[in-house]
Amino acid sequence: MSATIALSQTTIRQSPKSQVISTVVPSGKTEESPDHWNDWPNTYAFETEDEQHTPIELTVTGEIPNYAAGTLYRTGPGTYKVATDNGKGFAASHWFDGFTQVHRFQILPSTDSSESTKVYYNSRRTTDGMLEKIRKSGRLDGITFGQKHDPCESLFKKVTSTFKLMLGSSDREDGPDTANVGVTLSVNMPGLPPLSSSGNNNTKTITLANKTDASIYQRIDPETLEPIGLARQTVLHPDLKGPMSAAHARTCPVTGDVFNFNLEMGKDFTYRIFGVSASSQKTTILATITDAPAAYLYSLFLTTNYVILCIWGSHYAYHGLSLLYEKNIIESIAPLDPAKPVKWYIIDRSSAKRGVLAMYHTPAFYCFHTINAYEEPSSTVPGETDVIADLCGYDDLSLIHRFYYENLMSNAPGALKYTDGKGEKSRSWLGRYRLPGVPKIADGKKAKPRTATQVFAAPRAESLELPTMNPTYVTKAHRYVYGVTDRGSSTFFDGLGKFDCKTQSTIFWQQHAQTAGEPIFVRNPQGTDEDDGVLLSAVLDGYKGKSYLLCLNAKDMTELGRAHLDTVIGFGFHGTHVPSHGVGKSKALDC
Repeated sequence: MSATIALSQTTIRQSPKSQVISTVVPSGKTEESPDHWNDWPNTYAFETEDEQHTPIELTVTGEIPNYAAGTLYRTGPGTYKVATDNGKGFAASHWFDGFTQVHRFQILPSTDSSESTKVYYNSRRTTDGMLEKIRKSGRLDGITFGQKHDPCESLFKKVTSTFKLMLGSSDREDGPDTANVGVTLSVNMPGLPPLSSSGNNNTKTITLANKTDASIYQRIDPETLEPIGLARQTVLHPDLKGPMSAAHARTCPVTGDVFNFNLEMGKDFTYRIFGVSASSQKTTILATITDAPAAYLYSLFLTTNYVILCIWGSHYAYHGLSLLYEKNIIESIAPLDPAKPVKWYIIDRSSAKRGVLAMYHTPAFYCFHTINAYEEPSSTVPGETDVIADLCGYDDLSLIHRFYYENLMSNAPGALKYTDGKGEKSRSWLGRYRLPGVPKIADGKKAKPRTATQVFAAPRAESLELPTMNPTYVTKAHRYVYGVTDRGSSTFFDGLGKFDCKTQSTIFWQQHAQTAGEPIFVRNPQGTDEDDGVLLSAVLDGYKGKSYLLCLNAKDMTELGRAHLDTVIGFGFHGTHVPSHGVGKSKALDC
């Protein structure tokens, strides 16, 4: 039996184990918004064009603790519209194709007890060169995630523009702001070549790079946020020539080494799993996989000794040829086939370079975000190791179709397809898997696949998306996961949550018409518990049409403070926090 909480025009269902830290009565409400579903406006943060090039000090209410001092970076879409010379205008169709903007919150500690923590903010679009091309041409060329293209466009034009993007343009006029790269951020990404000495970035204490699900990096000045260079993965290793990669690379918390895959497409598909050493700056191909279907993979797993590549149910149709015609990823992915198992490849990342050690099967599912993986003594094979892997899963591909702007904006008719209990499959379940008995000697390509098991799949009402955790527990056994919630109160995300993997219950923070982004965990250095720290999240106040940086106690999800903006921060994807003592140029951070 579940408890029911009435909230305006909608109903939230939750487990009796859950706890809601919520201000149900709208806070600071100034006007009704009858044209927005459930009186929860969110349109401001989908179409903002606000930029703040010069850092400004924000008004802080409440408290942001001193140990949160440092720099919080956020990346993701700002606006999705462009005024064009032909007068027709251009609009991106899908949230994932919105034009990237990077945000920087500099948090300075108070110097005495009479002062509060200071917060400074600046932001910048990183796609001005691309926007200028769209302004002149009236269109967006190349592969996108979900752009709806002109059906009358010739196949020849589609193929040539696609290959230009996949193989790399030779246009010497292309600048660092001509690519839309903005899903995740890497601090001190190893292996990228030094920038031109004509810039001053080499004097900065850190380097910053935007990443996406293509094999390209956009270098960004960590202070001004100006784009300063583009690089493809071939600069890391000449064999990394495929067009696709994971937006979420994985970084070893001990060495700072970065791990990812590169997918080469053609007659045959080749996954190259690679690692980049933070100490030597050299890239090593750890394994080559050719017996897996080409799939859209957003993230992967990392443990102390292994990289785990999980090929879930997002296979490209017609051996990838659909990409050439459709020119967008969504329409190129075949529907999830429940009869096709998920393939889990375990790759040795040690100096022994043993390649693929084993491959496991589980029943079909789809995933965007992996959460964490770790090793523990095998529960079935004495002396061997099991891998435990947590992720946000889905039963089909409904989610990626839901994320068209016409389905997300609170005043858009399309959003009604996913409200009032509809579209449940587009909401995640948080799951855990066990891959038992990882062998010390590789099974070999002809070996029968091993079987992994699902430990639990939390109810959707308890589950989260855009998952984060205490970064010191990466590759270790963890208990808590933080993320955004989607429980039906809004046409988009509607709160923040703390999921307890032990009890499989969630504590929620929610305030009406307050739409929060991914929460970033900042550890309390004096704390001893996994959840000793705070969460930082950029939130839109839908009634005021302004954003603020929210600070929550990570233990009980109660509010500590806010830093208020007079502008709007677009609904972005991911971010990372660099502590005030820095990480040094030798240590990498990934989100």
